[in-house]
Amino acid sequence: MGKAKGLQVVCVCAFLSAGLLLAGCKTAPELTEANAQALIQAKYDQTPATGVNIMVDDLGLKQGLAAQYWKLSKVYSNKSWADYTLTDDGKKALTLLAGGDVIQWRPEEGNPAHFVVVTVAANHARAHDINNLQDETLPGADIAKGAEFTEGADLTGVPAPLQGIAHNPGNKLSAKRHADFSLEGGAWKLHSIE
Repeated sequence: MGKAKGLQVVCVCAFLSAGLLLAGCKTAPELTEANAQALIQAKYDQTPATGVNIMVDDLGLKQGLAAQYWKLSKVYSNKSWADYTLTDDGKKALTLLAGGDVIQWRPEEGNPAHFVVVTVAANHARAHDINNLQDETLPGADIAKGAEFTEGADLTGVPAPLQGIAHNPGNKLSAKRHADFSLEGGAWKLHSIE
């Protein structure tokens, strides 16, 4: 009976040890593309909303005139320089990056003229197209992942004519970015965006 009792003790100890071992080996929760996007978007939503910078070239200048965002106020003697003044409708939709309400149009030979406006409608950047989610090494993090994504400007509330100007060649409404995530306290957290 002594051997049977000893065998029982060994079996119970082995069973308890296996249970403790399994209890201590929690697997990390999966970081899905949807989870990664939600973490990035939450970060964007915590930052102050901003207007979108839009470069206006010759085509955009004409579109802005047609939309009555600005009007011609002065033509210079060389017939290629001009000043345009923002209208009340223009002031409701945009501001000039350079400040003021006068656009100084100064095209030079071989150097096309342009200026930059900022939408009055302020929004948060949008994260989309999360891909290439993979394990990474981050200083200070035991478990880390990284992902590529597209950061896009949000033109919600921007009038259609100004959205049209924003989609002209030369404007960059999105950019490829990289995000790093780390597992902290059993949950994934956004570590950084580059």
